[in-house]
Amino acid sequence: MSQYYKVGDQALWNPSNGASRLFMSHVAVYQEVVGLPSGIGSMEADECQIDPIAFAVFVDALLAWHSKTRHAVMATLSEGFVAAVLALAEKANTEVDWQAAERTESGCLKTASDPHAREWTAALRQKSRELTRHVAV
Repeated sequence: MSQYYKVGDQALWNPSNGASRLFMSHVAVYQEVVGLPSGIGSMEADECQIDPIAFAVFVDALLAWHSKTRHAVMATLSEGFVAAVLALAEKANTEVDWQAAERTESGCLKTASDPHAREWTAALRQKSRELTRHVAV
């Protein structure tokens, strides 16, 4: 069995039930972390609708939150989910605000204070691109 994640009639992802349950559990956690709805609806009859507007806002907020965390364990725990959401955003043609990922809480460019920031964003982009082929229908 598998489940479908869709925007309207367009199927974006068709994971196994187990992968879908794990993903949806993470969605619930990170909605609370960033304080915004994800736009990812509930699973009904093995289908889940994604609201593209709410999802775009969530993706940007999640990426900004992830880029601001300096806690090594939190960054490591969240990286896989963030990459998966970015892959889903790519499939949904959601524009991602990568500038937010390069800013610190003080509003300064992260790259100005952290010379490895570009490497971090490039690595996350690469990981999400790799996952895009696994987020298949």
